[in-house]
Amino acid sequence: MKDTFLRVNDVIYTSCIWVAGLSVATMALIIPWGIFTRYALGSGSSWPEPVAILLMVLFTFIGAAASYRAGAHMAVSMATDRMPQHVQRYLEVLVQLLMATICLFMLIWGIKLCAATWNQFNPSLPSLRVGLCYSPIPLGGALTLIFIVERMVFGDQSHRKAVNYEQHEESSEALS
Repeated sequence: MKDTFLRVNDVIYTSCIWVAGLSVATMALIIPWGIFTRYALGSGSSWPEPVAILLMVLFTFIGAAASYRAGAHMAVSMATDRMPQHVQRYLEVLVQLLMATICLFMLIWGIKLCAATWNQFNPSLPSLRVGLCYSPIPLGGALTLIFIVERMVFGDQSHRKAVNYEQHEESSEALS
């Protein structure tokens, strides 16, 4: 059961990385197009800016979930590092519970936000529902919550091959 859960989370993590990476890459392609049409053609396209904003929202919430699993999220540990080991363990549990609370908030209220705005359409992209634009919020909350449960039950997984690929590459080069 543990191995299956961790392998599924490896797939989820890898998918998050791909979605976040493709979002940034797509933004890097469409923003210059918007600039080109505005200044070279004299008539700006209406779609590059709102699409870039949507991709940034997607990158932010999905990338944050991946960052959490990799242990690459921002953490201020100056005070906790100076505390006794048993206090640090309690604070780690407290931090995970607070993170879970935030993720549940994002999930529950994000779903409500999507439902409340589902019948509205984006003025810049008339075929796109506003509720769909907000969907990365509950999705990111759910994915991060999965990784929080993983950390609380199985411990830190930032050492896994799917997460820390650089360490694996270095060790395989050392064997060659």
